[in-house]
Amino acid sequence: MRNIDLLISARWILPIAPENTVLENYALAVNKDKIIDLLPLDAAKEQYYAEQYLEFPDHVIMPGLVNSHTHTPMNLFRGLADDLPLMDWLNNHIWPAEGALINAESVRAGTQLAIAEMLRGGTTCFNDNYFFPDITASAAIETGMRVVAGNVIMSVPTKWAADEAGYFTRAEAILRDFTPHPLVTWTITPHAPYTVSDDSFKKVREISEKHNLPVHLHLHETSFECEQSAKEFGVRPIARLQKLGLINEKLIAVHMVDVNAQEMEVIAKAGASVVHCPESNLKLASGFAPVAEYLKHGINVALGTDGAASNNDLDMFGELRTAAMIAKAVSSNPTSVPAHEALKMATLNGAKAIGLGDKIGSLEKNKQADFIAIDLSSYLTQPIFNPLSSLAYAANRLQVSDVWIAGKRLLKNGEFTRLDTKKIVAEAKVWAEKAREFEA
Repeated sequence: MRNIDLLISARWILPIAPENTVLENYALAVNKDKIIDLLPLDAAKEQYYAEQYLEFPDHVIMPGLVNSHTHTPMNLFRGLADDLPLMDWLNNHIWPAEGALINAESVRAGTQLAIAEMLRGGTTCFNDNYFFPDITASAAIETGMRVVAGNVIMSVPTKWAADEAGYFTRAEAILRDFTPHPLVTWTITPHAPYTVSDDSFKKVREISEKHNLPVHLHLHETSFECEQSAKEFGVRPIARLQKLGLINEKLIAVHMVDVNAQEMEVIAKAGASVVHCPESNLKLASGFAPVAEYLKHGINVALGTDGAASNNDLDMFGELRTAAMIAKAVSSNPTSVPAHEALKMATLNGAKAIGLGDKIGSLEKNKQADFIAIDLSSYLTQPIFNPLSSLAYAANRLQVSDVWIAGKRLLKNGEFTRLDTKKIVAEAKVWAEKAREFEA
């Protein structure tokens, strides 16, 4: 028998790969930070001697959720400026508030608050897009969270950088000097076509190629964005970026609500990924992404929450449910984005989009041991005819009972093993008071 750290059995195991597969009476074998096997329970007991054996008789074990687009420090702005159009929300509320309040200390406080929320809801990796990404990365390391941190590029002056040149200087310093860590990877993150110049987009492409980094970008977020691009540049944003060499397999295109047939073909042919943020799109009335059409074209579609200032939560179970429902309504087809597809969008598709598809997103041998347990015994999810359906359409994030990242148990029976939430909330309240004074 082989000695290992952990053997877990569950009523159901959802590996995500192969697709639409539910395993019953199986066990997951974990040693150090990796999954080493997934096999029937009887065989597992014959092959492995585990230092710890855990049984979850009423649970699903599945990969941790991947939040493929968020702005974690903006948890400090949750509910600050609700029910406004996107550009009013940005120009008259969010950007001024950021200018007044965002610094290294507030970013750390907001990130810790967001990580607590995400971990409690089963998210084990997030793709962040915000200033002071080194602080966000450090906060993730301290809490044991997996992060893809974005080096923001934009023309809007902030306390992080005064102009586009300053943003590049900051990004290059981080990529050069930040101590490598297994929980941290990076993107280069031009904010949006309306805040980044052509010259800077060319430099983004150079940095992406030099460091083999994904490019994380808000793109075709609204019809207004596309109309303004046509007026200023003579083409819509995708055509502009295609000329600049940025429509490729490294592109993480976020929102993508206003896309025509030709643009969809361009994205599909390039192998770019789309991150769908359905609840943020709804709240800001940005539009409806044609997700069913994306999937028909073979485009990798992931899910993100966006920031808590425009959602207003980081609930990936809520997001995948909303995504499945909207896709059915938009396509007038109840078979669009079935439960197993929505769960894949929230896990393996997200991992692929952010460049970690070979490490996380599914329960496979030699992948990182990032997985969660969801208790389906509650009256809220009974009876259970199909655990996939129960997860996608009935379960809520507080039914997540346990979370492991890189083999470490960060949530145990609904309680954090590392995080001090009282301290985190107290620090967040200090910044919330400053935000109230500013908005007043």
